[in-house]
Amino acid sequence: MRYRSTRGQSSGLTFENAVLQGLAPDGGLYIPSEIPKVPFSKIAEWSNLKFTDLAYQVLRLFIDVNEIPNDDLKTIIEKSYSTFDDKDITPLNKLPNVTNDQLYVLELFHGPTFAFKDVALQFLGNLFEYFLIRKNKDKKQDEKQDGITVLGATSGDTGGAAIYGLRGKKNISVFILHPKGRVSNIQESQMTSVLDPNVFNVSVEGTFDDCQETVKALFSDAEFKNKYQLGAINSINWARILAQTVYYFYSYFTLLKKLNVAVNADTKPETLPKIQFVVPSGNFGDILAGYYAVRMGLPADRLCIATNENDILYRFMQTGSYEKKKVGPNEPEVKQTLSPAMDILISSNFERLIWYLVRGDGRVESTTATAADDEKASATIAEWMQQLKTSGGFTAPAEVLERAHTLFDSFNVTDEKTTETIGRYYHCKSSSYVLDPHTAVGVAAAEKMHAKNPVYTICLSTAHPGKFPEAVLPAINNYSGEKIASKEVVYEEIAPKALVNLLGRPKKCIDVKTDGGKKEIALKQVRLVIEETMKGF
Repeated sequence: MRYRSTRGQSSGLTFENAVLQGLAPDGGLYIPSEIPKVPFSKIAEWSNLKFTDLAYQVLRLFIDVNEIPNDDLKTIIEKSYSTFDDKDITPLNKLPNVTNDQLYVLELFHGPTFAFKDVALQFLGNLFEYFLIRKNKDKKQDEKQDGITVLGATSGDTGGAAIYGLRGKKNISVFILHPKGRVSNIQESQMTSVLDPNVFNVSVEGTFDDCQETVKALFSDAEFKNKYQLGAINSINWARILAQTVYYFYSYFTLLKKLNVAVNADTKPETLPKIQFVVPSGNFGDILAGYYAVRMGLPADRLCIATNENDILYRFMQTGSYEKKKVGPNEPEVKQTLSPAMDILISSNFERLIWYLVRGDGRVESTTATAADDEKASATIAEWMQQLKTSGGFTAPAEVLERAHTLFDSFNVTDEKTTETIGRYYHCKSSSYVLDPHTAVGVAAAEKMHAKNPVYTICLSTAHPGKFPEAVLPAINNYSGEKIASKEVVYEEIAPKALVNLLGRPKKCIDVKTDGGKKEIALKQVRLVIEETMKGF
């Protein structure tokens, strides 16, 4: 398996090179040269595997055995998920019967930082370590060691998960940018209370998009990137997407077991219950993993993109235009909502999907795409990304939108609906369930999706509610409907001890002022922070 850039200027990379580079020199994102198509008879053989064994089967398809031998890959996977607190890693649970009995929630928050990012970032952190140990194994003790400077932007959860996956690792320095005042207090504490000498948190005045744009600009600076050996932990890194494909297969099989439906090599997928996935979406990586799973052969009926009021993805699915929302002179481009990890203007991973939508992904076309089709798609993506940068958007032709509609739906959800959904599921008489605000966006969209397409529906739960007390507690305590109890709920009742214990810990953080969010100042100041800090390494 080799990897190429969506913008066409880089190709033939190994998995290791694609992972270590993160972002391609041409600004594109790495994608596999082909997507393995797995017969359902083979997929059926995976149905009873535990999570780590299933992960091995899926990841092995994308990682050449000559790059990571079988035993090494198994060790990396086992190490990555040994930190999770549930034997299923990503358990599936039925939601209380508020609107129907076909809604399920896939809990992705059982890792060390209580967010879905742990599923991929524990794995990515161990990959970085594995590659560096191998690079340095033949070097003498007094010889300069190969290292990596991991640089990432976070809207909340990526930062904590990356830090916990990389803290204390030899020859790895970690710089995480977050938008000042736009992550929850718990998310900020998770990041800034880690005092390991290789971890550096940078609080940037501005939005997540400002942080993300700064990161991409530094990766696009070849001299700077090479000097500090920059590595990416955002979902621009292909390994992030790859690791997340696993739980789509795992949850599919888990639901079939809950429905007492057996699967074997002779099973025809069309005879099985239809299942669709609804995903709260910010940077589009989580639902993109579902797309790759479907391309591999997972018989999912639909994928639904759930957005909050920062709804560029929803608007694209309605019109085919991917553009920043036109706002008034005193309105911010990115609205600050109750679901801050989704407060994103530009969804980076969408570039990967539209490459396939432009090229034709083989799902609906009668002919197979050629190398010429690949190059044409890359040229189109490069042009559209330039339009997005200079003009604020682009419009795809009708056939691209039609291809998207063969698999994807989308709904947007307001803060008001998010709050109501949290309160309604907590105060459900049959069985109380606490939703974090991002999952609540997903569940509200899942209810709409199920009404449109009434089949079994799995909503991805992206974070533990204890990470967002500012949104969860008022939604529960001020719920206007019938309550299950009159006693006010307090933080300790919705949060694990590990999060409660964060409060009051010492913090380490570097503040970057940008004169009101000016991008050029952010880039200059963050560059300076890295240069000055790395003098000591």
